[in-house]
Amino acid sequence: MSFYQVFDFLRDLNKNNNKAWMDEHRGRYHEVRDFMLGWIENLDKRLQEIDLGYMPTPAKKAISRINNNLVYKPNAPTYRDHFGAEMNKAKDKSGFYVHMSLNGSFIGGGFYNPSKDQLDSIRDAIDYNGEELKKIISKKSFVETFGEMSDKDALKTAPKGFAQDHKHIDLLRMKSFAVMHTITQKEIMADNFTDKVVKVYQEIVPFNQYLEKAVSV
Repeated sequence: MSFYQVFDFLRDLNKNNNKAWMDEHRGRYHEVRDFMLGWIENLDKRLQEIDLGYMPTPAKKAISRINNNLVYKPNAPTYRDHFGAEMNKAKDKSGFYVHMSLNGSFIGGGFYNPSKDQLDSIRDAIDYNGEELKKIISKKSFVETFGEMSDKDALKTAPKGFAQDHKHIDLLRMKSFAVMHTITQKEIMADNFTDKVVKVYQEIVPFNQYLEKAVSV
């Protein structure tokens, strides 16, 4: 079993996204899922070795469900078109996510849509020491890996309690603090894929640490 079979399964599922097909191919799905669980377990061990602050995440807790929640998304397909793993999974921990999909794969992390309390704490940290965060996200290797944080949902004005001319107003307007590194199917299928994921994680550690320290205060 390899990632070739994972994407073959996703392609077939995409063409036959219904319960009857899944029931007929349930054994194949479990083979693919078991492979993914094994890969996630290995990644979890690797991340524990390089980051003492990493929260160990059992594979069955990390892996995304294949079923869409039709209660909240009644018009969605019955099954998702991807496999995902959410690592470092715990309250007030900065997420680390690996997403493998027919429509685009990526490695990402940070606080996406943080709670109001978390967002307020991050903004307070930026007000106090935004220079540190700017130093982290402007580092050459960080920019080469992730580019810039998206300001798609950023506020148009200053958040309550902060001046429009604040020296870190660009960061204070952010509503999410997350970054993403796109990956191709070819990269996923390469022998060194896990090493690549670990390398991306290492690049994100200072960013995670800044955010986690902020929300823990």
